[in-house]
Amino acid sequence: MSSLPFIHENRTPHFVDAFPKVTEPIPLSSPDVSDEDRQRVMEVLSGRTLSLGPLLPAFEEAMADAAGTRFAVAVNSGTSALHLCVKAAGIGDGHEVITSPFSFVASANCMLYERAIPRFVDIDINTYNIDPANIPGAINANTRGILPVHVFGFPADMPVINRIAEDHGLTVIEDSCEAIGATINGRKAGSFGQSGAFAFYPNKQITTGEGGAIVTNDERVARLARSWRNQGRGDGSAWLQHERLGYNYRLSDVNCALGLGQVARLQQILSLRRAVAENYNAALSRIPGVILPPQPSGDMEMSWFVYVIRLADDFTREDRDRVLELLRQEGVACNNYFAPIHLQQFYQEQYKYRRGDFPITEHVADRTIALPFFNHLTEAQVAQVAGALSRSLNSLDRLVAMPVHSAGHRQ
Repeated sequence: MSSLPFIHENRTPHFVDAFPKVTEPIPLSSPDVSDEDRQRVMEVLSGRTLSLGPLLPAFEEAMADAAGTRFAVAVNSGTSALHLCVKAAGIGDGHEVITSPFSFVASANCMLYERAIPRFVDIDINTYNIDPANIPGAINANTRGILPVHVFGFPADMPVINRIAEDHGLTVIEDSCEAIGATINGRKAGSFGQSGAFAFYPNKQITTGEGGAIVTNDERVARLARSWRNQGRGDGSAWLQHERLGYNYRLSDVNCALGLGQVARLQQILSLRRAVAENYNAALSRIPGVILPPQPSGDMEMSWFVYVIRLADDFTREDRDRVLELLRQEGVACNNYFAPIHLQQFYQEQYKYRRGDFPITEHVADRTIALPFFNHLTEAQVAQVAGALSRSLNSLDRLVAMPVHSAGHRQ
């Protein structure tokens, strides 16, 4: 993967008045729950089976189809899904799994639950995903797997990662929690590894309220995951009979009812989110000093999870934090995505990580801003966000005329 930036003409900071002011607060995310979704949930609540009922296998079948895999096992969160993927791979005490430090913390924590060690390698500055070129140098005698994260719904370079894994006899587990519906060469995210994990928190493309799913083509992995999520009960076992140590990772029929309606609308939802991203691309291309999110091209289809810009290199982390503060003062919800995992307090204390260990991750993380992003964010609201962002940047009194470009085209 390499950058192919599209450059817009330089603009002076004085065009900001062309953008409207924020009239009402704009949230960072907003779930898209339809009347049909509510009706499905009410039908479950009106019945007598709220969990382990018929909607669980129905939702799992729909998720397997959405992921292009033979099996799906629904659980109570994406974190639980990742944990069971790691466990099913036989990864345990002292084993290492190569992964990204630029992610939500669960993608590394899931190794710790099995007393394994996340082995971080730095990211590609153009895509924000794990850089495959850094993987071979991190492989040692203790390495058992690679866990790539499809960051912000932009697919990681799975063909290359799979080749590296095959050459070294490693298991691949995909963190697809942010990437439902994303594809490479027509193949869906989550279907490249031994297993993949999805998450359905309310800010995700589709939601079950809380929930997640393991997807796999391996019947053994699916069977074990079904048992582990339900206190270690085996298929057909009596209620109080347990074949193995398990967990209460079940997903209720109430959640599955919501999920069935959501996954049925997946393509519509992805289309709506793509349109919002295109509105942002057009509006923010007028603002100097802003690097647009990685953009899909060629053989790739992205699933837009969030819309995260990056400030140009001339800006500091303190500048970014000031912009966040100013945006919030104008009523625009925003956040820094992501704080590097290796700089989280626990990881610094446990593994002695320090700033400078993964410079590309830190450089990106110091300058990222997640802007409001959801299915029905209007063009007018996008314009309001763009105005607030432009005013916030200009107020720093640091802005120089500089081009706007994208951070992640694939050639």
